[in-house]
Amino acid sequence: MVSTELVDSTIQYKKKYHKIADFSLTDQNGKTVNQETYKDKIYVADFFFTTCQTICPIMTNHMVEIQKKILNDDEVMLLSHTVTPEIDNVTQLKKYATQKGIDDTKWHLVTGDKKQIYELARKSYLAVKDQGNGDAYDMIHTENFMLIDKKRQIRGFYDGTNPEDIDRLLNDISILKKEK
Repeated sequence: MVSTELVDSTIQYKKKYHKIADFSLTDQNGKTVNQETYKDKIYVADFFFTTCQTICPIMTNHMVEIQKKILNDDEVMLLSHTVTPEIDNVTQLKKYATQKGIDDTKWHLVTGDKKQIYELARKSYLAVKDQGNGDAYDMIHTENFMLIDKKRQIRGFYDGTNPEDIDRLLNDISILKKEK
């Protein structure tokens, strides 16, 4: 169940069929990634940055584990948004993807307009509570993994640093796959 305290106050009282907004970002190969890329897919989304030394490496390792489990599953994909697009350009993302063994057919690391990314984080993925202050140091740093269904609706939040939550997430993916 989605906790209302996680929800951005401007959409808190909208109908429960909240959908992820349309987006257009650039992946580690310089290709455009948008909602069409994830059409009719179940996917796990998160927010990270390549230079993060605290929670991001743990989260990325957990995403790598998820990638291994879904590698041959055409219904499931991964999507990681950088929160420092000014540092994480395509070259930086490609280097990171190569280091981490990211399969670009399953998992897009995306960069782009910071305002769009932060708006997605706050208003679409409900990843963070704070509105932010919009200054140079305004940064989203969340351990949340969001599970998105084929209708672009959030079906769960998971602590991307917690192995038990990763097991729960994988289990929830298999439940979602059974839905019609």
